[in-house]
Amino acid sequence: MKTLRETAVGNTVSIVKLHGEGAVKRRIMDMGLTKGTQVYVRKVAPLGDPVEVTVRGYELSLRKEDAQMIEVQ
Repeated sequence: MKTLRETAVGNTVSIVKLHGEGAVKRRIMDMGLTKGTQVYVRKVAPLGDPVEVTVRGYELSLRKEDAQMIEVQ
C-alpha cells in the first residue's frame, strides 16, 4: 500500500482508497480527493508537513496525517 505521503515530488498518482472514518474522511472528500482522482505532488515542506498537491485544477495543502490516509497507485 502506497500513500500520498510517500509519493515523491513531481509524480502524478491516482487515488485508490480513502482510509479514516467519519468527519475526517468527509473533510478529505469535500476537498475533492475522491477515488479515481488524479493528484500531482507539487512540493513537500522541509520537515514533511504540509504536502502541497494539485487536484482538480487547484492547489491544496494537506497535513501529513491526512496524506497518510490516502492510498494511491
